Amino acid sequence: MAGRIRDVDIALVRERSPIADVIGEHIQLRNAGGGNLKGLCPFHDEKSPSFNVTPERGMFYCFGCTEGGDVITFVEKVEHLSFGEAVERLAQRAGIQLQYEQGGYVPRRDHGERARLVEAHRAAAEFYADKLLGPDAAAGRRFLSERGFERADAETFGVGYAPAEWESLVRHLLGRGFSADELVKGGLAKEGRRGPIDRFRGRLIWPIRDATGDVIGFGARKLLDSDDGPKYLNTPDSPLYKKSQVLYGIDLAKREISKRSQAVIVEGYTDVMACHLAGVPTAVATCGTSFGEEHIKILRRFLLDQAEFRGEVIFTFDGDAAGQKAALRAFADEQKFVTQTYVAVQADGLDPCDLRVKQGDAAVRDLIASREPLFQFAIRSTISRYDLRSNEGKIAALDAAAPIVAGIKDVGLRKRYAIDLDRWLGFMDERFVMQRISEVSGAQQGRGRRAPRAAPVDPSTRVEGELLKLAVQRPALLGPRFDALDAQAFTTPDHATLHKVIAAAGGVAAAGHGGREWVDRLLEHAHEEGARALVTRFAVEAIQTDAHTEERYARDIMAAVEAMPVDRAIAQVKSRIQRLNPVEEQQEYNKLFGELVALEQQRRVLRDRLAGN
Repeated sequence: MAGRIRDVDIALVRERSPIADVIGEHIQLRNAGGGNLKGLCPFHDEKSPSFNVTPERGMFYCFGCTEGGDVITFVEKVEHLSFGEAVERLAQRAGIQLQYEQGGYVPRRDHGERARLVEAHRAAAEFYADKLLGPDAAAGRRFLSERGFERADAETFGVGYAPAEWESLVRHLLGRGFSADELVKGGLAKEGRRGPIDRFRGRLIWPIRDATGDVIGFGARKLLDSDDGPKYLNTPDSPLYKKSQVLYGIDLAKREISKRSQAVIVEGYTDVMACHLAGVPTAVATCGTSFGEEHIKILRRFLLDQAEFRGEVIFTFDGDAAGQKAALRAFADEQKFVTQTYVAVQADGLDPCDLRVKQGDAAVRDLIASREPLFQFAIRSTISRYDLRSNEGKIAALDAAAPIVAGIKDVGLRKRYAIDLDRWLGFMDERFVMQRISEVSGAQQGRGRRAPRAAPVDPSTRVEGELLKLAVQRPALLGPRFDALDAQAFTTPDHATLHKVIAAAGGVAAAGHGGREWVDRLLEHAHEEGARALVTRFAVEAIQTDAHTEERYARDIMAAVEAMPVDRAIAQVKSRIQRLNPVEEQQEYNKLFGELVALEQQRRVLRDRLAGN
């Protein structure tokens, strides 16, 4: 049994795994100011980015779902790994050879189911790619050549060939030390009468990779007439591969998707290849399933999709009836994107691969450039089914298209499409068309539920939070005044808990200049439930001032928090005085009045200190 990874190695893995680089392999991050980065959270669906990364302290935190931690925690959560597996994965990425207590170095492949399956798929991809060069793969090479792909193109995309044998891959992988159970669990093999047999035989093979570049499955196209299976066959769902959460080509396209704020959705593996080779490197495809909500979540993270209408998602479909139907299915999910969505349909029915073969690279680029808004396509496709030469046909078309227009969330965009619909139908009566759409829209809104309003944030709570952020991120700015604060200075349970953690860690006096070591020290002392998440959150959340004004800001916030308990005490004394009769309860009244004068004097001193900062 393998030993425990040494603490010194875990620390080295953290040091050599820049958190922004690792997280950037999964989502697009943009500068959020103050040394922070921001993106769309990979752990929950959100409209605007609330996922923050602080490279200086090596931490991340999502203010939407409260997930947070360091680079190892991120890999654990996003890849569904154990702590040890996450360390091993990052160690391999950084080229670090781990040492284990109780027995020395143990190769990574001896640890963790997922790591074993990833390595088995990597070995299978190498096996298939090598077999494409052999004499038995002539049909596969011919298939690629007829579609305009050269040997170098096949190598770029890792295309391979599965021999037309029962146990060719199984024998190879068993010989590499993988077990039959692992091959079946990973979908590389299936159970036969006498043991595992190859899942893919006599087929052209495309390795399917996740966003980090790991092979997690395969797509296979039949080549032989004797093959009575489906035209395309994919890896079944496995611990690595979930077809509803996979986009073919995302590993190659993700950087261009982020850079160009554009994603092109095509229908097949050869279409992805053709687009990339033709100069459309943002193309991806689903793998044996229709485009759905999970695919949207993947793309939104790389598009940094938010309410700015800067990016675009372009669906390509065949021009036939089936293609139009697929486009309308895509429309159903359209408004789960915030960015603009389009459809690019080739009138003669050619897909990008065939278009490239017949008309060249420029024709593929022109197809993408000729895109039309998905709303427009959906509306025009709907009304095209009706005879617009009669009033009856026009009314039927209007009633069919009205729900589409009514479903457009943006009010201004909805009005513009209502005007377009009137023009396309030929009514020339915008008021009538808009009234019809308004009736449908009102009915839809009536069925909806109004979202609850967010509760306003108390100003004193905000000030307390700012002081605690400074204590975690810039402790040297606060000094002994922070450590002298009474625990009662913090009014919310979370703030009181974090103050207790800071005190247990020795206060800001023990923090030096802060940084990662101070955050780690706080995490070591965060024993209460939820305390670690609080440390992570306050280590990541941006301080509400510029770097060049931080010192003055820290003094002001410190003075404001020192004054707040006095303000609360004054309010309590005033409340008690108001309930007293100054004649009948003169002694108590005079006592409280004296307390009030002393508190008011104390507050003036604090306010003078604040004004003099």
